Amino acid sequence: MEKGKPMNITSRQNRSLKNWIKLKQKKHRDQMGLFLVYGPHLILEAKKHDAIVEILTSNPEHEGILLSKELMMELQQAETFFEDLAVCKKTNPKRQSTKILMLDDVQDPDNVGALIRSAVAFGFNHIIVSPKSADFYNEKTIRASKGALFEAYLERCPLDSSISELKTQDYQIIYADAHQKGFSNQSKKVVLILGNEGHGVSEEVKTLADASVTIETQNVESLNVSVAGGILMYEWRHL
Repeated sequence: MEKGKPMNITSRQNRSLKNWIKLKQKKHRDQMGLFLVYGPHLILEAKKHDAIVEILTSNPEHEGILLSKELMMELQQAETFFEDLAVCKKTNPKRQSTKILMLDDVQDPDNVGALIRSAVAFGFNHIIVSPKSADFYNEKTIRASKGALFEAYLERCPLDSSISELKTQDYQIIYADAHQKGFSNQSKKVVLILGNEGHGVSEEVKTLADASVTIETQNVESLNVSVAGGILMYEWRHL
């Protein structure tokens, strides 16, 4: 805790509390470079990566700045009430990876979070998303990632320029398609592109890719994007 900061907060008018409440909105997370995590598991993961700015609690026996339950309710974002949360900084250290996951307008934060978790599990430690994809620091994304976002290098940028740059570094660009026959020759440096939940990978991105891959299914037309991504990244984990 920084010198001079109170051990407890009792007023809704407290300036720090007002700023922390703002972190529930993406624009303020972007402006301040901060985000919130909830519960002991995510707080522990944030500690491991030296990302914590403050810990807040409504339990007087726990570590952190003490808030009443009423004030802590102002900071909640899920149906479950968490008596402990942390204000974290966006550390996001750059990580080199021969396997990159790229998301083309994947808009459900639960899907993005689950994909981050699978990506880290299977060695896709660099994740690039399009500007319209869900926010990395959305509470649902963080919760679905189970803290794996602290282990990944996260980028948000236009995909066309990113693909062009990665091609100069000898990455093979492969997109997932539910209807197009797959690609079997796997490169040692690969980018896997997954598309929007409704319409898949955009035609613009497809034209920039080197090949496509598909997952053969029975009785169902396609799989949820996070399920499909997990299967493909598992299959490519040894690249």
